Amino acid sequence: MNIVHIPGQNRGEVFLYALSTCVWCKRTKTFLDDARVEYRYLDVDLVEGAERDTVVAELARWNPKRSFPTVVVDNKDVVIGFRPEQLQELLGL
Repeated sequence: MNIVHIPGQNRGEVFLYALSTCVWCKRTKTFLDDARVEYRYLDVDLVEGAERDTVVAELARWNPKRSFPTVVVDNKDVVIGFRPEQLQELLGL
């Protein structure tokens, strides 16, 4: 599994489930990059086989509709879709 770590300011554990072709996922990454937030992300469409099944099951735990982007903060808060205002509030930006 190719989880990518983006260094930045620690605003809690931020994990982004994304698709490599999703414009809203790219905008979420750009938003986090511009805010200099440390985060990790995984492009779910690039995961194959049994690993993909595991990732999709993890995603469904946070977002039953399995839509993208899905951002999980500190393993408790979830932002579904491109919602910069919600991310700003949640991350204290």
